[in-house]
Parts: sequence; structure tokens; C-alpha cells
Amino acid sequence: MVLAQWSKQRPGLDLGPLGMFIALAHAYWLTASRIEQLMAVHGINRGIFDVLTTLRRAGAPHTLAPRQIARLLLLSGAGLTSRLDRLERDKLIVRLPDPRDGRGLKVRLTPKGLRLVDRILPKLIRLEAQLARGLSDKQTEQLTRLLDALAGSVQPAHEKLARR
Repeated sequence: MVLAQWSKQRPGLDLGPLGMFIALAHAYWLTASRIEQLMAVHGINRGIFDVLTTLRRAGAPHTLAPRQIARLLLLSGAGLTSRLDRLERDKLIVRLPDPRDGRGLKVRLTPKGLRLVDRILPKLIRLEAQLARGLSDKQTEQLTRLLDALAGSVQPAHEKLARR
């Protein structure tokens, strides 16, 4: 509908990329609130869960430097700090001195944080499967590959801006 309206108002304009980003944003807005509702049941939000899952995926002892977490989540240092403050206050992580760098820190998932991730993750996967039920397995794989390709093409420019 949006593309049809633009085609009428601006004939001849190549709307291909616009349509892709409209569809991507539309899918996000239709699903994000459902995911946030799931997180809220557990007293957290998606941003907090992303930090917890990043530490969980790191494997035992579920420890990373803040800089690594920020890079993996495409966050600024300030954006990560507020999340870490909340997680530490809730006893889901601890900040520890880095044994190899006296000035550095490491962030470690606590047993309570590990249990929370492991409790929420299967529920999130079920919810996301429900949200994607209109797509076949083949379509899901294809869409995932295409979105990964899009992210890969955008990431160098994002990293360049982040270094400024």
C-alpha cells in the first residue's frame, strides 16, 4: 500500500530498497511488542536479555570484557554501562577485575543470570516460531540468509561511523 501510494505520487522513482526497509520495519513493529511482553513477565527487557544471552553464548565461565559485549551488540559504552548497572543490581552479572589487565574489567554471568536465560530462551524460541508460522522452513532459511547478507553489507559502514 505504501509503495503504491509513493508510485502514484512519485512515478519513476526506484522504490525497491524503500519497500524492503518498510517491510523490515513493519515486521519488527508487529513482533517486538510480543517479545517485550515475554521479557516483562520475567522482569527484564530485550536489551537486558541480549546482554545475558551474549554472556551465555560465550560458554563457561560465561565471562567477557565490556568492550566485547558492546561490539557484539552494536552498543556504545554508555548504552552498555546502564544495562550492566541494572544487571549487577539484579544480581544477574558480576563485574570482576581482569586478571590480565589491572585497569580492565570482565563481566560474568551469575548462576541466577544463567538460570534466567535458560528459563526464557525456550519460551522465546517458541514465540518466534509462532510469529514466523506463516513461512515455510525453506522461506525462513532464505529470509535469514538474505537478512544476514544485508547486515553484512551495512556493517562496514556502521563500524566506520562508530570509529568517528
